[in-house]
Amino acid sequence: MSRIDDIFRQLRREQKAALMPFVTGGYPSLETTREVLPALERAGASIVEIGFPFSDPIADGPVIAASMYESLQRGTTPSGLFECVASLRESLSLGLIAMVSESIVWRIGTDEFVQRAAEAGFDGLIVPDMDPDDANDLYAAVEKADLALSLLIAPTSSEARIRKLVARCRGFVYLLARVGITGESDHTPEIAGQVERLRAMTDLPIAVGFGVSRPEHVRAVTQHADAAIVGSALVRRMGEADDPAGAAETFVRELVTGLATPSHSAS
Repeated sequence: MSRIDDIFRQLRREQKAALMPFVTGGYPSLETTREVLPALERAGASIVEIGFPFSDPIADGPVIAASMYESLQRGTTPSGLFECVASLRESLSLGLIAMVSESIVWRIGTDEFVQRAAEAGFDGLIVPDMDPDDANDLYAAVEKADLALSLLIAPTSSEARIRKLVARCRGFVYLLARVGITGESDHTPEIAGQVERLRAMTDLPIAVGFGVSRPEHVRAVTQHADAAIVGSALVRRMGEADDPAGAAETFVRELVTGLATPSHSAS
């Protein structure tokens, strides 16, 4: 059983939801990434997504895209992120997920990337731009390594496409709260219907992201889903702060106050 499975099963037993912050690997530096992961665990995060910088992120809004550009300019590489995670893994209990473009996975080689990720201490992958029809090799590799794998499900996806996507997911499913790109929002996510439709197709935990920016957004999401994902709002605060890890810890402590009991757990 993978660490991600363990985390979600424990949370379900406790009738709790998870906060899943996203940080850009190597932003604003690799040293910051080393500092911020323990800080996020102290703040109450259950799982952290680490974005592998990519020159052409298709789903990321301006904040995360700019952070990835800066990280690449500083020389961040997949090898550097693997080494960073490996240096921390034994001291962390939270789950670590690599958010990575399929281009990076294919460039390194599917089996090699998955093996290196597992050896470094990653517990799973999110591949936001992979089509489920192209995911057979990746699914086989993560199954062999016992890692989680999540592909993105849009609110506009057809039932047939959703069934294809969830068939290629392990550990949890990533549901978009809205169409478009990542970024902060003033609007409270309305996801009850989307989550209900998805639960009819899978027993996997459901994590919701895109536009989740405030404690009240976290509350609205976790009343229905198993986890709330917060990315742009956190990355922006890290970029603006003199102490990025400290700013991240403070913000995540605030977000954690919004965690609710998912309705399916309370029943």
